[in-house]
Amino acid sequence: MTEEAALAWVIRVRDPDFADWEAFTRWLEGDPAHARAYDRLAAIDADLPAALPHASPARHPAPVIPANDQDAPPRRWRWVAGGGIAAVAAALVAFVAIPRADPYSVATAPGQTREIALADGTKIVLNGGTTVRLDHARPRLAALEKGEALFTVTHDPRDPFRVQVGDAVFEDVGTVFNISHAGGMTRIGVSEGAVVYNPQAEAIALPAGRGLTARDADGTVQLAAVAPDAVGSWRTGRLTYNNAPMDEIAADIARSLGVPVRAAPGVATMHFTGTILIDRDAGHFFARAAPLLGVSARRRDGAWMLEPQDAAPR
Repeated sequence: MTEEAALAWVIRVRDPDFADWEAFTRWLEGDPAHARAYDRLAAIDADLPAALPHASPARHPAPVIPANDQDAPPRRWRWVAGGGIAAVAAALVAFVAIPRADPYSVATAPGQTREIALADGTKIVLNGGTTVRLDHARPRLAALEKGEALFTVTHDPRDPFRVQVGDAVFEDVGTVFNISHAGGMTRIGVSEGAVVYNPQAEAIALPAGRGLTARDADGTVQLAAVAPDAVGSWRTGRLTYNNAPMDEIAADIARSLGVPVRAAPGVATMHFTGTILIDRDAGHFFARAAPLLGVSARRRDGAWMLEPQDAAPR
């Protein structure tokens, strides 16, 4: 029944006039198996233009939209030429039994989040502006191409789950951890269990309550303590920091709010310890957060600029 329901949703969501996102979200969140089935069939659906002899590709490819985002606009998919929905449904059913061996990507737009449930029970929650590459042929490997994601891994000592970020590899030891990759830096914080950084090289063990920052350019590594309950706190509308630089905080705010945020040279290297609450209204957010951060926030050229508090308006 789950497969049939997922197939029905794939077909309905593709309709340009589809608007029942609330019901779709309730169905996805009703059972982890729903999200797994939908993601698998949606990925197959995306490959059908090349597989169907009478299908033609869309003139305007559909954007990647988080399936569980209630505010997501309807996807405009109109690539089936002839044959209609019945032919697409039949092709999808035929493809269900064929294992996929190619990698695929899941992405979120800035300000949006999405949860991916893998077949082994592992869950990956993507923050805004994030791209993760997965592969059905290698289900215990994920690559974080950009952005931020929280991993809750089902541990298997015979087949450890690995996350690749650039040239670095993080291997789980029964784990909940958060990784971000932006601005030439990779950051990880471990909430439960442990992670091993580059097990074939440095092999740095990171137990719960430890974090690591690695510079992409030269691999320089810095270790620090983290509060386990603060790892991935963006999921609950909080950004928690322990002596974090302002340019890092600016990048985190941009992902969560979905608006460009930049730290001026005068504040980029300032550090902050504390918690700020996310508000989707950027004006309200910065009115409260800027004084707490010890900066001024002004909107300039389509972006929010974090500047010294004594900076004169221009």
